[in-house]
Amino acid sequence: MSEGNIPDQLRYTKSHEWVRVEGDVATVGITDHAQSELTDIVFVDPAAQGKTVAAGGSVLVLESVKTVADVYAPGPGTVTEVNPELKGHPELVNQDPYGRGWLFRLRLSAPVAADALLTADAYRAFLASGG
Repeated sequence: MSEGNIPDQLRYTKSHEWVRVEGDVATVGITDHAQSELTDIVFVDPAAQGKTVAAGGSVLVLESVKTVADVYAPGPGTVTEVNPELKGHPELVNQDPYGRGWLFRLRLSAPVAADALLTADAYRAFLASGG
């Protein structure tokens, strides 16, 4: 299985989201591995700004030519922003998953549990084990 691109500075979930935490704001997207498994993403059904979610709660839905997939919150908080570019250009999730294809920002109401996020090396090991 190809690991794809896994930037070392990000953290990862076992449900294949990447997370960048800056203060109490988490920016979230899906990993290169996840976008390649989903294939061509054709629609992003975003959460409403202001939506409060629990850790592990579904924030938005991605529709691809192959399937529909939920994207989950890495921690508890409130959705503060959904990437506005994705409404007209959902393909950015495939083309640039760690850059212009980011999905949403979450203002964390509590720190993300330490065991909820994987380092890049741990995520690589998770993928290698069939995760």
